[in-house]
Amino acid sequence: MATIEHNYEVDVNWIHDRIGILYSPELNDEMQVATPPQFPKGIDKVWSPEHLFTAAINSCLMTTFLSIAESSKLEFTKFSSKASGKLEMVDGKYIMSEVTLTPSITISNEADHDKAMRILNKSEAACLISNSVKSKIIFHPIIKVK
Repeated sequence: MATIEHNYEVDVNWIHDRIGILYSPELNDEMQVATPPQFPKGIDKVWSPEHLFTAAINSCLMTTFLSIAESSKLEFTKFSSKASGKLEMVDGKYIMSEVTLTPSITISNEADHDKAMRILNKSEAACLISNSVKSKIIFHPIIKVK
């Protein structure tokens, strides 16, 4: 049985102070990344590794949901998700100890409510980024009918 493997290249170059430029030879865009303002010499209003960690989990939930919803033929009119990453000191080391995900989908048909909830829960369980980290994932899905 062949093992499926994909590789993703991401590079960073230091610019000045606590700021670098994050980019990938596989992508068109680059972005600034910096030490968060909660740390000495941290930079406000710039993406940090902690933001990117939280964003990776949240965006993985979305892409997983979109795939499962499509295969399940779930009709929805909106998907959004809020994520909050918690950084704390544990055993003398900083870790991202938990990420709270609050996805919200809007469906048109009340009869799809249970199906939508099953798909959200399946998406959270199948998210490859969530499954790759040791952080606790807290999941609070919301379904709206419009």
